[in-house]
Amino acid sequence: MKLTLLDRLLLLTAGLFAAWQVAVGINGMGTLPILAYSVGFGILLVAALLLTILGYDALDSPIVVILSTVIPLSLSLGLVLEYLPAWGNPYLIYAILGFMSIFITRALSLKNILPLMVLAIVHGIAGMIIFVLPFYLTFIGRVVPGFLLVGVGGALIGLWGVLLYFEKASRPILSQKAVFKFLPGLLLLTTAAFVVGFSVA
Repeated sequence: MKLTLLDRLLLLTAGLFAAWQVAVGINGMGTLPILAYSVGFGILLVAALLLTILGYDALDSPIVVILSTVIPLSLSLGLVLEYLPAWGNPYLIYAILGFMSIFITRALSLKNILPLMVLAIVHGIAGMIIFVLPFYLTFIGRVVPGFLLVGVGGALIGLWGVLLYFEKASRPILSQKAVFKFLPGLLLLTTAAFVVGFSVA
C-alpha cells in the first residue's frame, strides 16, 4: 500500500507539530521531564519523517519498531517525573528494562509471538499512563481541563496500536489496508492533541 499525497502532507504536518513541541512547547518544566518529553517528541518527528520517505514498509523494519517504542516510554516517563516524582526512579528503571526487552527480542529476530507480546505489554503500560494520568490529574483539580487532550492523544495512538497488534497477530479487527489508511490522520490528531494539551498545562 502506497502513501498518497494527502497521507504525506498529514505526516509532514504531524512532524511539524512534534518539532514545534520540542523547540517551544515544553519550556518551564523540570530538567528531567523536559529531557524525557524532548526525546519522545524528537522520535515522533523522526518517525513521521521516516514514514513520509519510506512509506508503510518502514513499519516492518525492526529499527523503526525499536525507535517507536521510545515515544510512549519517554512521554509516559515525562508525565511520571513531572506529576508523580516519587515514582520517577522506579518508572525510569521500568522504561529502561522495557526498551531493552524490545531491543533484544527484535535484534534476535525471533519468529514466535514473544516479540509481539513484549511489545504489547511495554507499550500497553506506557500507553495507559499517558491515557489515565491526565484524566486523574484533571479529576483532582491539579491541572486545567485542557490537559485532558494529552490523554485523548494517548487513547488515539493506543487504539491504532491495538488494531495493529491484532493484525500482526493474525487476528485482525480491521484489514491491514484499513489500519494503515488511518495512520497518517491518526498520527496528526494524536500529535496535535499532545501539543495542545501540554501547552495549556
